[in-house]
Amino acid sequence: MTDRTIQLPQGPVRYREEGEGPPVVFVHGVLVNGRLWRKVVPPVAAAGFRCITPDWPLGGHSLPMSADADLTPFGQAKIIADFLEALDLDDVLVVANDTGGAITQLLMTRHPERVGGVVLTPSDCFDMFFPPLFRYLTLLAKVPGGVWQLVQPLRVKAFHRLPIAFGLVAHRPLPDDVVKGYFRPVLKDRLIRRDLRKFLRSVDTQLTIDAAKKFPAFRKPVLLAWAKEDRIFPVELAHRLAELLPDAKVVEIPDTLTFVSEDQPDELAKQVIAFARVMAD
Repeated sequence: MTDRTIQLPQGPVRYREEGEGPPVVFVHGVLVNGRLWRKVVPPVAAAGFRCITPDWPLGGHSLPMSADADLTPFGQAKIIADFLEALDLDDVLVVANDTGGAITQLLMTRHPERVGGVVLTPSDCFDMFFPPLFRYLTLLAKVPGGVWQLVQPLRVKAFHRLPIAFGLVAHRPLPDDVVKGYFRPVLKDRLIRRDLRKFLRSVDTQLTIDAAKKFPAFRKPVLLAWAKEDRIFPVELAHRLAELLPDAKVVEIPDTLTFVSEDQPDELAKQVIAFARVMAD
């Protein structure tokens, strides 16, 4: 795996590459980074695909963006679009999770030119951006000093398994080194907290509601690889999405919560490979 950094108009983005072949770009959610996909990338790359896992500016990134960067959900979708353009990637398979899934829906409806297909694992959608349990994030971000207060409990290991942290997104505890890698930047760097604040303050359910109205115009293939047991984003949401997307199918994956890449990485990799091969034919 090769670590690289690219300079976009909005600032630097660090990413990793593994494998050769048709491109697969991964999009994580808030307060994590590209390591979310560390178990999925090796088998997908070994199957003949160029896997690219950026650290998007959602709080788990280590390189602050420019002071004037647009980091709203629309701005984040533009960052992905600019990233694909900067690397001259076409017919890209975008694989997304959680908050990254909401941003990917904006990408699909506003910047679909370089997107060849999409795999959505459990993600914010419709009126679940954020879901009720996590709407406190937006409220805190609007309070002076709120993001600093928000991240302080992340220093405590016991907090990580609470429902308002990682307790409802994976069946098993995440490795300590991975969690520390997610949280270290936002705990240590005020500019990372600034970037996170910009995003959190602009989250609004109306954005994903409006995106869903435009889904009938997105005619590229979509796989909804959803956690059958997800408590945050119930599998019914996947079926609602499939009803609106002209070329979509739902695969229900058992024994996993929101972070399918943690609980069922082999099954998710299998689904991504099969879907990507169909796209490439």
